[in-house]
Amino acid sequence: MRILLTALLLAKTFAVSAQPTLNPDTVKAGQFDMGKMWTFDTPPQEYFQKTYGFTPDQKWFDEVRLASLRFADYCSASFVSANGLVMTNHHCARESGTGVQRKGEDLNSTGFFAKTPAEERKVPNLFVDQLVKIEDITTRVQATMALGKSEAEQLQLREREFATIKQEYGSQADWKGLELQTITFYNGGRYSLYGFKRYNDVRLVLMPELQLGFFGGDPDNFTYPRYALDFSFFRVYDNGKPLRTTHFFKFNPNGIKEGEPVFVTGNPGSTERLKTVAELELDRDLKIQYVLQLLRNRADALQAYNAKAKNDSIQNEIFSLENSLKAYGGQLDGLRDPYLMARKAAFEQQFKADAQRLEAGRGQSKVSTGSGRNGATGNESAVGNTASRVDINLKLWDDLANNVADLRKYYKDNTYLAPLELARGDLLVFAHLLAMYAEAARQSPGRAEQMKELLQTPRLTDRSLEEAYLAAHLGEVQAALGNDDPYVKAALNGKSPKEAAAYLLNNTKMNDQGYINDLITKGPAAISADNDPLLALARIAVPRYQKAALATQEINRRQAVLRSNLGRLLYEVYGTAIPPDATFSLRINDGVVKGVPYNGTVAPYQTTFAGLYDRYYSFNGKFPWSLPKRWLNPPAELLRQPMCFISTNDIIGGNSGSPLINKNREAVGLAFDGNMESLPGSFIFVPDKNRTVSVNTGAIVASMRYIYKATRLVQELVGK
Repeated sequence: MRILLTALLLAKTFAVSAQPTLNPDTVKAGQFDMGKMWTFDTPPQEYFQKTYGFTPDQKWFDEVRLASLRFADYCSASFVSANGLVMTNHHCARESGTGVQRKGEDLNSTGFFAKTPAEERKVPNLFVDQLVKIEDITTRVQATMALGKSEAEQLQLREREFATIKQEYGSQADWKGLELQTITFYNGGRYSLYGFKRYNDVRLVLMPELQLGFFGGDPDNFTYPRYALDFSFFRVYDNGKPLRTTHFFKFNPNGIKEGEPVFVTGNPGSTERLKTVAELELDRDLKIQYVLQLLRNRADALQAYNAKAKNDSIQNEIFSLENSLKAYGGQLDGLRDPYLMARKAAFEQQFKADAQRLEAGRGQSKVSTGSGRNGATGNESAVGNTASRVDINLKLWDDLANNVADLRKYYKDNTYLAPLELARGDLLVFAHLLAMYAEAARQSPGRAEQMKELLQTPRLTDRSLEEAYLAAHLGEVQAALGNDDPYVKAALNGKSPKEAAAYLLNNTKMNDQGYINDLITKGPAAISADNDPLLALARIAVPRYQKAALATQEINRRQAVLRSNLGRLLYEVYGTAIPPDATFSLRINDGVVKGVPYNGTVAPYQTTFAGLYDRYYSFNGKFPWSLPKRWLNPPAELLRQPMCFISTNDIIGGNSGSPLINKNREAVGLAFDGNMESLPGSFIFVPDKNRTVSVNTGAIVASMRYIYKATRLVQELVGK
């Protein structure tokens, strides 16, 4: 035992001493740090040919685009049959699915399958969008912005031009009737007009039970190996009949092999990979920590409330908050990783050097052709102009960093004192609004009249929930602003945040509409003199918040124009070799099916249904690893079937519901998550560690064949 203990201590000492010290100067940016979210405006034909040995023509990309869908305004989807069948995730469908629930039903528990077409249920207000037209409007928009002198003028001119373009194109025959959207790429380096065909008659066809769609719950979220059947089917109807379409991904339930290239087509929501290091440091030091604190406290409050309420809608909100907590937590871990931040800094330095080389090359070209300004043939004009351009370009990073420093000054007042119900509770936000009304009544009676319509006391969902939100807010401002801050002093008055919240709610009249009406009738002086504790607190917050909000708004305007200039420079230097940030617009990205090192071993590239049952039995059938009754005695054939798999694709929130297709445009999977290592993907893509987690189309067919007995869908998808 002593020998073993000594060996372990020596091994531990050696391991600690052997850890290398990171030298940021030796770190280099990765080839795909900015990701692989390619646009359909400029599809990467040559790159695909070079990387995967096949050359998709324009028809291939057009068919992929037309089979891909945007699911409402939050997810992705695709057509998977000639009869308008739509595939997306269970977690995208959850709200829609339960929205068609009838009296006595619990679709979260039982799932749903329409055995006949007549049983397919129309989902109110649900739509899917198909991208049918794309137009490059870059030159026109940038020329218009150039007419503005200030940052505010440039942004106003851009928005005005967007409206004009949509109006002009909307009247043209081939664009008429389409949903038009202007898309900004590279923060303004490029602009496009997208035309979508919108389908409003969308009906639920099949949705698994919540226990299968979200198997493993929050503990398994962002992990792999994985065993979730996160899929659902809807159908698009046109004039009361299933849509007939030639644009769909044929199902291939046997199409996954390790090393095979796969392509994700969907609508990634938002990335910030073009952000400068200074901007990312602001996110790391302030922004994300605030968001995490807010999400944690509100999720805890909702959990406590819903323990009694048992409300499906609130449970979905809790799922969403818990999902966001992991996502932002992983992003913060990435921002705190010195190696990843060194890679971002290395790219920034490389970008500056490449921009200088580009300008130097232009200068040499001008010299060699004698193209100096004013007809000069000497070197001075060309070289001087190049030097000026280089200085302007390099100054962009300094200006952005200075703006970030200004944002830091106003961040806390602009954030912690903002009138957001989720952050401060309904009644304190209402008091904030009332204090703003009193100020407006003194300075701008017209604006005050407009605000007057909003002065209806809120109906509280639950007193205990309101108190929990307010207590969380008070604890957050105490930690952020300090005990000596006037707002904190007035709010706590020597009490704990929990005690203070109870006191404030016990003594406020902000939920008494008669009292509020009387104050409004008496006028702004009465509101300003009233001693209601929440209103008194709001009077301290309002001027500080307004000052910070106005300053932040102006800084953000400057920042938007600077980031646009930086984006234009990036596009000028690298072209489409670097894809733009995600903007919830249709993209295609590439990867390969590949396992990943995990827990000292290797996670296989795919899992099977046998693993689902192993997890069920390992946790003794406890939630969230429980299974519905009909799943408890599976046929032996099901256990061998593949379930989920991983690939090196580049996805982010919004890609949920995206199909994975092969070279033949066949659907082989359905993306629903990433691994923990993918969470820094908002600001950097690391393909050697990043993995996309998908449901195998073979698993979808197997579950329908062996458990749901959805024979008509199996025949529609695979013909047998």
